[in-house]
Amino acid sequence: MDNNLCLDVTDLPRELIFLLEVLKSDNGIIHLDGENAVTEINWNLFLELAMHHRIYPLIYPKLKMVDKKRIPENVINFLGQQYKQNTFHMLQLSAEMGKISQLFSDNKVRLLNLKGPVLATDLYGDLSLRTCGDLDVLVPIHDLEKVDQLLLNQGYIKDDYIQTILGDWKWRHHHVTYFHSTKQIKIEIHWRLNPGPGKEPCFDELWERKRVSSLTNYPVYYLGREDLFLFLVSHGARHGWSRLRWLTDINEILKQEMDWAELIKILKKYQYLQIGGQALILASQLLNSKLPEDSRPLVLKNTPKKLAQEAIFYFNRMVNLHSFPIPVDVAVYHKHHLFSLMSSKQKVFFILSFLYPYPEDAEILPLPKQVHFLYFPLRPFLWIWKKLKKQVLRGRIS
Repeated sequence: MDNNLCLDVTDLPRELIFLLEVLKSDNGIIHLDGENAVTEINWNLFLELAMHHRIYPLIYPKLKMVDKKRIPENVINFLGQQYKQNTFHMLQLSAEMGKISQLFSDNKVRLLNLKGPVLATDLYGDLSLRTCGDLDVLVPIHDLEKVDQLLLNQGYIKDDYIQTILGDWKWRHHHVTYFHSTKQIKIEIHWRLNPGPGKEPCFDELWERKRVSSLTNYPVYYLGREDLFLFLVSHGARHGWSRLRWLTDINEILKQEMDWAELIKILKKYQYLQIGGQALILASQLLNSKLPEDSRPLVLKNTPKKLAQEAIFYFNRMVNLHSFPIPVDVAVYHKHHLFSLMSSKQKVFFILSFLYPYPEDAEILPLPKQVHFLYFPLRPFLWIWKKLKKQVLRGRIS
């Protein structure tokens, strides 16, 4: 561990510290200060953290190697049950991933798998060691209508939740969800790696650097290693690294051969240097990840360390950004943290994006579609009206 990158983790709960030690352990040897440290663990909280952070498949094989007197039997049994269920689920997703890949290929639709079973085998070498709730795939934006029809024909139902105006969905959003009620499988169809505004590699660029997996009988394509690193750090940072699973992904990819000169060039081009450094510092400090010497330029400046320290908030609070309603203080903190993650250029684009009309503007002042362009000059006035209306409502409630 690099002392120059040290983070303040004094407020982390004992159970989370123990969880981190299990992740770092090898051959059943777990280090924790104090002779009675393990006996003082709140095992219910420990299991809650293991499930929240989605790393129970990783810790189960490790805890089985520990002296049974130190770990309650019901803890091992619970984790074992979850491990088996996850393995079956991943096998089901693998089969579906192969079918979808073949379906799209047969219909001349290029597809890149972003996460899912292919990520588990690439990073961990074992399908059962990573959890995955759904399949995330990337397709060219011009193929979305064809993809929609293909999935509907397969029995998938689209969750059509996106409200849009003047085509803002193309950059304000980045995926749409489909669900198969019989198979109980969810697929997220991405046309961007992340929501905008902001630059990122185009599909053709990613396709040129793609890799192929032999996980299924049919060729399955996924991101090149440097592109995968960019995607993993941008996705994890956007969620505050609130789940350790995303950080263990970084820990595993750091063990692989990487063209760091090319990666740094890509991160710089798309304004992701600071979050690349944030990810490396968090992995180094929380998981004892070994940072390759060629990766050092990413962690030399103060900004990555500052961003890494800010992310500790999410671990202290066991934040779940997918569980609504999000506590007000967490929502406010996350909003400011997301802004701090941006480069200066990204912040400019983000602020300018507020000048682009929102679907809510059409609710405040409905206009015929042929004159929706008028929402551009009206945008500042509608924004003021919306703010004033909120203040009036708050005044009535109080």
